[in-house]
Amino acid sequence: VYTTRPDTLMGVTYVAVAPGHPLAKQAAEQSSEIAAFCEECAKGGTSEAEMATKEKLGMATGHKAIHPLSGEEVPVFVANFVLMEFGTGAVMAVPAHDQRDWEFATKYGVELKPVVADEHGNTPDISEGAYTEHGTLINSGEFDGLEFQAAFDAIAAKLAELGCGEVKTNYRLRDWGIARQRYWGAPIPVKYGPEGQTVPLSDDELPVALPMEVTVDASGSPLKKMPEFSELGDGWVRETDTFDTFMESSWYFARFCCADNHEAMLDERANYWLPVDLYIGGIEHAILHLLYARFFHKLLRDFGMVDSDEPFQQLLTQGMVIAETFYRIKDNGGKEWFNPADVEVKRDEKGRPLSAVLMSDGQPVEMGGIEKMSKSKNNGVDPQSMIDKFGADTVRLFMMFAAPPEQSLEWSDSGVEGAHRFLKRIWRQVTEHLAAGTPGTLNVDALNDDQKALRRKTHETIKKASDDIGRRTTFNTAIAAVMELSNAVAKFDDTSELGLAVSREALEACVLLLAPITPHLCHTLWQQLGHEQPAIEAQWPKVDEAALTRDSIELVVQVNGKLRARLEAPASADKATIEQLAMENENV
Repeated sequence: VYTTRPDTLMGVTYVAVAPGHPLAKQAAEQSSEIAAFCEECAKGGTSEAEMATKEKLGMATGHKAIHPLSGEEVPVFVANFVLMEFGTGAVMAVPAHDQRDWEFATKYGVELKPVVADEHGNTPDISEGAYTEHGTLINSGEFDGLEFQAAFDAIAAKLAELGCGEVKTNYRLRDWGIARQRYWGAPIPVKYGPEGQTVPLSDDELPVALPMEVTVDASGSPLKKMPEFSELGDGWVRETDTFDTFMESSWYFARFCCADNHEAMLDERANYWLPVDLYIGGIEHAILHLLYARFFHKLLRDFGMVDSDEPFQQLLTQGMVIAETFYRIKDNGGKEWFNPADVEVKRDEKGRPLSAVLMSDGQPVEMGGIEKMSKSKNNGVDPQSMIDKFGADTVRLFMMFAAPPEQSLEWSDSGVEGAHRFLKRIWRQVTEHLAAGTPGTLNVDALNDDQKALRRKTHETIKKASDDIGRRTTFNTAIAAVMELSNAVAKFDDTSELGLAVSREALEACVLLLAPITPHLCHTLWQQLGHEQPAIEAQWPKVDEAALTRDSIELVVQVNGKLRARLEAPASADKATIEQLAMENENV
């Protein structure tokens, strides 16, 4: 198998092989079902976007693989999400720490074994999805306690020592056909002579401009049918193919830096601005575009046109937007797809769809499952109708909250309504706070326990949301943290001058932390809270580390893995004091 995460090796619970893998072929010879499954997989697309969004399907081959370190047997599945062209066509599956493996394992009842602790050092919650962050190893025998890089190195060294593994770099490169037989695109600056010569155009023959008076139809590129463009005289003809649009878009970031220079491709401003701090793109676009852009950038570097080695410092690959699909089978066997907005769905108490009817005729339609939004499946949702109903801030909040940016976002009307309710609550909280009186000076030395608790929650939220937005780019968890702070403000019933000062600080933090996500609402609330400058120009909230210190902490006491008590202990208490407190508890 090939893996990029040897640190998670002790969490492997199955192996998945591509339908074209020798083990799959061997299993197909023994089973007509597996043979049919492999044949069906061969018909599907292999693009990154399709692999990311298609339903994860597989079948047990009957083979077992031996874990190289524990010696345990794990089942081998043939799966539709493994490609023969990548690595060895076989992957080790760690469902606790890989979302694709998690979806497959939960579908087929395979064990989930967490081996990476969360940021608090605890076993991560994987009930709703895989925990994909790097961290400290747990449940990994002799490798427990190692951080990602140390674990990577130690496990790789162990496999090398046992003769069953090595560190290897795999490249996912495919040949790039840069020419297209079409009108759109940059003309290729080449001409052909009467005796088969191929010659690049000279500087005085450049630039080649596309003719503007063209008829574009289904019969191919109009340039081939335009002798006034292609024929240069004396038997010489111009190339009528154009460059793939990736050719132009693979260096535009450098051109942006000096777009007003009409004498050269780039000037010294490109070196001032590059490399780009953060590159965001869809999965299909990012992977191909990233390859081409890196190739172009290194080419420009070798020609002395830029100084930097890499075009981008950080990559964020955003997920797809997915939605339910509905169809009917037509007389000719094809499918007629209906937009979700035109369909009424009956759901169970957990929100799962039971049946669906087309609103125009009241007749049933088939449910095709959840797929990426596309014109072909007619399941695109126009956000404008939601914006008209709830406002742009609500739609922005929903899209940022529904999923981390790199995962698929499932469109949900009820989710949009939930986002709207939360924004109305923030508005109501600010309005009620302003009506309650004028806050006093925030004297942190005079705070009582409840006031300290809310202030601590405020600064914990600032710390978490700042890290989530700035470093981790997980906007959904930043929003969840602000929601928790809003809950804490709702429970805080103190209208004294000092109490109002503490709740004012909390509400201002809520408004500023949400400002990048819901700018219109926060702009207005910031002004209502008495600030003249717009929220967009305000200083991002700073963490007061002193506010984070606790006088006491809540400890959870377990006996043989069962919860027996929750204790309040002084933050300064030593081990003996805490043990004594626990032993004095009746349940313990």
